Amino acid sequence: LYCVTVNRVLLTVLVLTICLILHSRLFREPSQPKLTFSDAKKVPVHTQKLLVDKTAEGKYDIPVVICAAEERMGAAMATINSIYSNTDSSVFFYIVTLRDAIKLTREYIQKTKLRGIKYKIVEFNPMILKGKVKPDSSRPDLLHPLNFVRFYLPLLDISHKKVIYVDDDVIVQGDIKDLYNIKLEKGHAAAFATDCDLPSTHEMVRSVAMQTTYMGFLDYRKKEVRDLGINPSDCSFNPGVFVADVPEWKKQKITKQLEKWMQENFNQNIYSSAMAGGVATPPMLIVFHDKYTVIDPLWHVRHLGWSPDTRYSEAFLQGAHLLHWNGRFKPWDYPCVHLDRWEKWFIPDPNGRFLLNRHNDR
Repeated sequence: LYCVTVNRVLLTVLVLTICLILHSRLFREPSQPKLTFSDAKKVPVHTQKLLVDKTAEGKYDIPVVICAAEERMGAAMATINSIYSNTDSSVFFYIVTLRDAIKLTREYIQKTKLRGIKYKIVEFNPMILKGKVKPDSSRPDLLHPLNFVRFYLPLLDISHKKVIYVDDDVIVQGDIKDLYNIKLEKGHAAAFATDCDLPSTHEMVRSVAMQTTYMGFLDYRKKEVRDLGINPSDCSFNPGVFVADVPEWKKQKITKQLEKWMQENFNQNIYSSAMAGGVATPPMLIVFHDKYTVIDPLWHVRHLGWSPDTRYSEAFLQGAHLLHWNGRFKPWDYPCVHLDRWEKWFIPDPNGRFLLNRHNDR
């Protein structure tokens, strides 16, 4: 009798175990694909796959890298809007930001007309700059970690051979496809616009006494600079807009070269943000000296932010494909020139955090 009772108990336990296994297999939720930064929010299960596909970089997409700092979020979104609105090509945006601004970046996109863009939000870890950048009180804005993202393009895991990098104080008036289609010369890892190009640019530069040569960026009193053998009167270039050949960048170990000069400046102070170009431009000037393809100067009309009074002619601006407010006077602040060109693409912050600072508001 005892054996019969034990057998019945064992049989009951076995049946219950089988039932639990079947219940688990039949009613548990199916596993979902892992979401990217740009998608990692709570969304209905049936839309998760769609969002993953939406952010997948396509073979024929034009990849554009832009940084989105929390305090300048509206600037980055205006740049993206101008690029997206002026081309029929498919553009994929790599939007690089710091961890604290990921949510804000996503909301600015998803709550505005930009919800239709293809993009990926990439977190940049500022710890990679430790020991390479020293504080400088004269222009602290130039020391923002995102200013150095352009040094680390291979870390963004871009599948295309070429990529366009643009600063957030840029407005694109032309078709970005034309810039992307530039053919880089053999052995060149990047293409920039030289500072010795358009007569109209020269007039602007003379009026604000801006430097356009290597002398304005490097300290030629230092032996390390003189040993480079670079003529101080050689034309400089602005790395706020450029086209990069990613495989060639990796092949030449451009990032390691840039880091070397960052470290050199950290130890020897061979350049400073008190000079013309801050701390992100000089390493680029050194590494790419005489080793870059020149782009059409109309694809980088700059210096709009160097003076609150000096203006380009409207006729010249109409033919410009890209406008860059490099300098202290930004178009979202006051005072600044050619505000109408920038405000045309500005999208109000849906969270009300990024506000335009205008004279009438004071």
